[in-house]
Amino acid sequence: MDSVSCVILGGGKGERLYPLTKERAKPAVPFGCSYRLIDIPLSNSIHAGIRNISILTQFNSDSLNHHVASTYWFDSFSKGYVKIIAAKQSYGSKTGWYTGTADAIRKNLPSFKSQKPDYYMILSGDQLYRMDLKMFLKEHRESNADISIAATPVTRNDASQLGILNVDNNGFINSFLEKPGYEKDISDMKLAEPYEGGKDFLASMGIYIFNADILEKLLETDCEDFGKEIIPAAIGTQKVKGFIYKGYWEDIGTIRSFYEANLMLATNKPQFNMYDEAYPIYASKHYLPPSKINSCTFQNSLAGQGSIITNAFVSNALIGIRTIIDSGASIENV
Repeated sequence: MDSVSCVILGGGKGERLYPLTKERAKPAVPFGCSYRLIDIPLSNSIHAGIRNISILTQFNSDSLNHHVASTYWFDSFSKGYVKIIAAKQSYGSKTGWYTGTADAIRKNLPSFKSQKPDYYMILSGDQLYRMDLKMFLKEHRESNADISIAATPVTRNDASQLGILNVDNNGFINSFLEKPGYEKDISDMKLAEPYEGGKDFLASMGIYIFNADILEKLLETDCEDFGKEIIPAAIGTQKVKGFIYKGYWEDIGTIRSFYEANLMLATNKPQFNMYDEAYPIYASKHYLPPSKINSCTFQNSLAGQGSIITNAFVSNALIGIRTIIDSGASIENV
């Protein structure tokens, strides 16, 4: 896996997640009582043995810098790293603010190329999923693809705000449509064999593998975004493969998706399992005492470390670290 350079896109201002992003980048937003959103892609990468990881960010990055620096460091024998690369200005190169996902990679190519990777794996910093990235890379190699895109089955409603793709019998992508909206007729993009729950379409997860020489060539243009420009232009000129992922996946891009994904974690059988001992989600070490719950009604809820909850009613809620809830409080759906 040393031949893979993993790049996690930190996103822009995160306006749809405001005010959670008022003082921090999207990947640094707290999640699931004990984690930050960035912990998800980083944990997936580390479990796959990928340890050359860069996080690109440019907005409110102080909290993210602190979290990554205090949480992710490898020993001197592994030669791995997790580093933040902020948008910057310098002489003799096209630097400055990132104008899109592809532009962010382009402006940092000199740094990536110096590592001489064979593959670039590009992940998003604000999604909830658990994927075997090693299997993703294995399928990419065995198919002799130039580009691979992770895709998941979705309903027509969800397809409106995602990149929709169509694959042939061998799994190669023959057409791609970015965010078709609710009114456009996309019946020609339907799956021949739909999945359960009315999931008739395949949507890009914004997770890519590029052969290094192919990505570097594609970025010689002025295209700014992968979904809108790079991927559609590559289909027909490059071998673009779809990697079908059938597990739980949620793009934490809005307040509603953030709220629903968090409360899902506290249900009896959550779709995303935080308690998998073989594939834990890594988090910052807070060194806090256990939570103390005194004479409470506490149902379908989670409490972070260091909390003290006394004589309260807590239902369908997530309580963050170091939280004090006093007698008589009633907290539901929070």
